[in-house]
Amino acid sequence: MEYARLGATGLEVSRICLGMMSFGEPSRGGQPWSLPEEESRRLIEKALACGINFLDTANVYSAGSSEEITGRAIRDLTNRDDIVLATKVHGRMHPGPNGAGLSRKAILRELDESLRRLGTDYVDLYQIHRWDPHTPVEETLEALDSCVRSGKVRYLGASSMWAWQFGKALHLAGERGWHRFVSMQDHYNLLNREEEREMHPLCADQGIGVIPWSPLARGRLTRDQEETTSRSSVDEFARRLYDERSDRTIVERVAEVAQDRGTPRAQVALAWLLAKPVVTAPIVGVTKEEHLDDAVAAVDVQLTDEEIARLEEPYTPRAVAGFS
Repeated sequence: MEYARLGATGLEVSRICLGMMSFGEPSRGGQPWSLPEEESRRLIEKALACGINFLDTANVYSAGSSEEITGRAIRDLTNRDDIVLATKVHGRMHPGPNGAGLSRKAILRELDESLRRLGTDYVDLYQIHRWDPHTPVEETLEALDSCVRSGKVRYLGASSMWAWQFGKALHLAGERGWHRFVSMQDHYNLLNREEEREMHPLCADQGIGVIPWSPLARGRLTRDQEETTSRSSVDEFARRLYDERSDRTIVERVAEVAQDRGTPRAQVALAWLLAKPVVTAPIVGVTKEEHLDDAVAAVDVQLTDEEIARLEEPYTPRAVAGFS
């Protein structure tokens, strides 16, 4: 495993981040394809053995079950200080007023709840899961700053939003002397490269580490268009993110490059991401050991300039998706 600094910080993270969304008890509000604790632990243990030290979860994953499984695995399988633990806040966790969003009340409450479920007294990276249009950004930023100053959070991160929103947040935090975001978790893969237009140049300029979600486009880059999985058959969100008709040529290019190399498609798609200077670590969700094997192996795959051009050539502009 290779390691890199997260943006302009001194924090060292593995080049592959293990996404914990696929770990969660289905009976606790998880998806039909999410893994219960025993199966999750086997994959987490293997990831740790492979050198992955970066784990990303969220309070909303399986209604908190993902955080609980993650916390117990860290407690039993490794040393807490060896792990870079990330979680997120924004989504609805209980009904009624103040049960979601980025108000000071919601942030402070949800941080304490996440710490309780994770069984730790701090998180390394606390991320806003989306932009909250109903809360003044100054209130959100000041609340996040107090989380860092309290010692409960080491670094702050953000997720999918417009570049102007992220730029505004970075400027305000700097102007007010608050802790700034150090990372951007955005939607980025060979099927959706819209973040290259505004967000990634902003991140490069400001020293922000990029940790893309859905780096394999919900698995679409790893299989033929006609193939389905237990997740893809029920994934309504993915239907809003991707268009099989316009994506087909890119998926075929990945298959061609993989075949020429004798390499699994997942390794090619991840190697393309890892070759981007602005990308620190793609967030990879796994439900099988081979998913993890491909992610780890991709770190050592070096695509040629010709292969990269071949993969990128069919891309056409897409509608922005995934901000809400």
